[in-house]
Amino acid sequence: MRIIAGTARSLPLKTISGIDTRPTTDRIKETLFNMLNPFLLDSCFLDLYAGSGQIGLEAVSRGARSAVFVENSKKAAACIGENIRFTKFTENCTLLVKDAVTAIRQMKGAEPFDVVFMDPPYGKGLEEEALSALADSGLLHEDSVIVVETARGMDLSYACAWGYEITKEKTYKNNQHIFMKFARETV
Repeated sequence: MRIIAGTARSLPLKTISGIDTRPTTDRIKETLFNMLNPFLLDSCFLDLYAGSGQIGLEAVSRGARSAVFVENSKKAAACIGENIRFTKFTENCTLLVKDAVTAIRQMKGAEPFDVVFMDPPYGKGLEEEALSALADSGLLHEDSVIVVETARGMDLSYACAWGYEITKEKTYKNNQHIFMKFARETV
């Protein structure tokens, strides 16, 4: 696993062993960032369920001003911390070791995020909890881009009731990226 573009291009990243995380392949990461590149320059990036931190670090390498990493696993958070130090992005990165919903609630009132990426464990309903908490947090603005990585075939249309609008879906062999905007206040 490595940073594939930007100022930290080709730097190898650590990952935790075992099946608790699913590192994104370079091919899928390249496709994802081809779609995100127009939104990255000088952006505030939120990486929920951050795993090894590779997505948020890729964003900073490609021009994001800052990234906040949220990871509940102490083992994964230690890996993120090592990767942040190794890439020398310590000035641009903040690591929160807590569950996503708690982190979102504690950040209420902070500067809104321009890009939010979340890759929760599949099949546990965690994306629903996080999307609901984000909708009420004030951490999104009308141009925020939200990307949810889910198992292939997962339907997130329920999020429209909270003010999200699905703008794009990219399907891969086993998973998908669902792109959303926070379109409006809920009714």
